[in-house]
Amino acid sequence: MILVTGATGTVGRALIDQLLSAGERVRATSRHPATAHLPADVEVVEADLGNPTQTAAAMRDVDRVFLLSTGPAIPEHDAVVTRAAAEAGIARLVKLSSGRTGDDTATDPIPTWHRAGEQSVRTAGVPWTIVRPLGFMSNALHWAGSIRAHGAVYAPYGQGRIAVIDPRDIAAVAKVALTTDGHDGQVYTLSGPQALSPGEQTAVLGAVLGRQLEFIEVAPEQARQAILDHGVPTELADAIMALRATALEAFTSVVHDTVARLTGTPPRTFEQWAADHAIEFHSTAA
Repeated sequence: MILVTGATGTVGRALIDQLLSAGERVRATSRHPATAHLPADVEVVEADLGNPTQTAAAMRDVDRVFLLSTGPAIPEHDAVVTRAAAEAGIARLVKLSSGRTGDDTATDPIPTWHRAGEQSVRTAGVPWTIVRPLGFMSNALHWAGSIRAHGAVYAPYGQGRIAVIDPRDIAAVAKVALTTDGHDGQVYTLSGPQALSPGEQTAVLGAVLGRQLEFIEVAPEQARQAILDHGVPTELADAIMALRATALEAFTSVVHDTVARLTGTPPRTFEQWAADHAIEFHSTAA
């Protein structure tokens, strides 16, 4: 059985679907199982990754683990999960990290949190694989409201480019690492097929939606305030803004062949992702 943490997010949910399609038995953790809305074939258990007792219970009868944790608690949660995995005799653990963790010059919060988590993974005594995507295509969903209301995308760092990847392709690599041999001790950096700026992503979305969309670059301070206005804590808002600023650096624009090499299928384009999510950007969307 495979335990999937972070099961209700974009990557975790896609991974569950792919594992079920491959005939794997899946258990998922959720802090709120009643509202997880996962497939009926998934065994959903209540577990907060900061709770060692709940996490250890979730490991029973499991032989492989997908570790996905987020936010400032990444170091703590990864340490709890990896200790429980070692005590349970887990045969294989795959951690979803951040592409920026591989940039030695990156000292901003998110790669720093993930480096601490990776260290727990490496030293737990459990065979491990680390997956590092550079950026998610699904982050464009944050623009859906302004596209529906104003036909515009407001974002900072307009000249920055990131080789964003479809979460389903991240999940496909994780599935390979969980279900096939030869990945122990490997670190896989993942990207989509092309580095795109926010303006270029806006143009693609407009073409897919059949609408003329406008990209408006905003000051970082304005973008940070918008995040805070959505109720995001200050520490996390600052981490998000620091991550956004890295789009200006060359590291995040490098295209990697990892997805095609490991899965045998080229990574999806941003246009394909946009077409699959078009309903969420239309003015009639809920």
